[in-house]
Amino acid sequence: MEFFNMFGGLALAFLGAGLAVGLCCVGSARGTGMVGEAATGVLSVTPERLSSCLVLQVLPGTQGLYGLVVWFFALFQMGAFSGGIQNVTLTGGFSVFIACLPIMLGGYLSAIYQGRVATSAINIVAKKPDDWSKGVILCVIVEFYAILSLLASILMLMNVNVAA
Repeated sequence: MEFFNMFGGLALAFLGAGLAVGLCCVGSARGTGMVGEAATGVLSVTPERLSSCLVLQVLPGTQGLYGLVVWFFALFQMGAFSGGIQNVTLTGGFSVFIACLPIMLGGYLSAIYQGRVATSAINIVAKKPDDWSKGVILCVIVEFYAILSLLASILMLMNVNVAA
C-alpha cells in the first residue's frame, strides 16, 4: 500500500497530463485531416484558394495547443520545472487528473466537431470564395467551447495542492 501511496498519485497526475495533450492532439489531427481531405478537391481545380483552405484547416488544430498548455500547467503543479517532481499524494494526483478532464474531453470533441464545420466550410471556398470568412465565423463558435474547457482546466490546476 505504501508503494501505491508513494507513486500512485504521481502516476495519476502524469496520466491526466498525458491524456490532456494526447487526446487534444488526436482530436486536432482528426479535425485537420478531414479539412485537408476536403480541401484537396478544391485545390486541384483552383490552387489560388490555398490560403482560405489553410485558415480553415488550421482552426481545428488549436485544441492540440490547448492540451499542451494544460500539460505544462499540470507538470508545473507537480514541480517538474522547479528542480524536481514533488512527492505527489494520491489525492493530489487524482486532483490533477480531474482538473485535466475538461480539456481532455472538450478539446478532443471540439476539434473533431470543428473539423466537421471547417470541412463543410470548404464548400463555401469552392462555390463562393469571397464568402469564405463566413465559414471561419462558424468554426470560431465551436472554438469558444474549447476555450471554455481550457479555462476550466487551468483554473482547477491553479488550485490543486499535489503534495502533503
